[in-house]
Amino acid sequence: MNADLIFYTNPMSRGRIVRWMLEETGATYDTEILDYATSMKAPAYLAINPMGKVPAIVHSGQVVTECAAICAYLADVFPDAGLAPPVTARAAYYRWLFFAAGPLEQAEINRYLGVTPTEQQARMAGYGRYELVVDVLDQMLSANPYVSDSGFSAADVYVGAHVIWGLQFGSLPERDAFKLYAARLTEREAYQRATAKDEALMPPPAPPIG
Repeated sequence: MNADLIFYTNPMSRGRIVRWMLEETGATYDTEILDYATSMKAPAYLAINPMGKVPAIVHSGQVVTECAAICAYLADVFPDAGLAPPVTARAAYYRWLFFAAGPLEQAEINRYLGVTPTEQQARMAGYGRYELVVDVLDQMLSANPYVSDSGFSAADVYVGAHVIWGLQFGSLPERDAFKLYAARLTEREAYQRATAKDEALMPPPAPPIG
């Protein structure tokens, strides 16, 4: 194995976000596919991520978990890929990267779970209301082709994955800004390479019954 960069994932997981990010960097990496019921909960992997979840990376002996953190880390350690704006121009980059990691993901998951906060609970929730999160994201993407004025960045990998999946699975409404943004990102060669690699790892469909 190339011990310098190891990627732990499952093709049916958020690991697809990190696969896309890795392909954008152009870095060489090894992939370890873990199973939810066995290897993901085995002591060897729990020593890397005690949460027993994927994705995770180990780079030069350093462990990074959480998709947004991995995207930001990879952008920093592979600067030649140009996936992070200059430090003095990272306000929007950080803002929307962590907006997606916090309010957007919380709102989408609660929506999927059928959880609708009361007015009082919305004051406590980091995202407030689902409709507000969607409107704020729509406003930003309607005004900007990418998250950062500097162009495509690691923030677009993370925000974009949420938008692409949100449209695919119905956790986001089909608004024009979302559809145009998703179309722009899915045309990227790195996205297509990453998708092809993960699709090749998917289990075969179950045979029909009867």
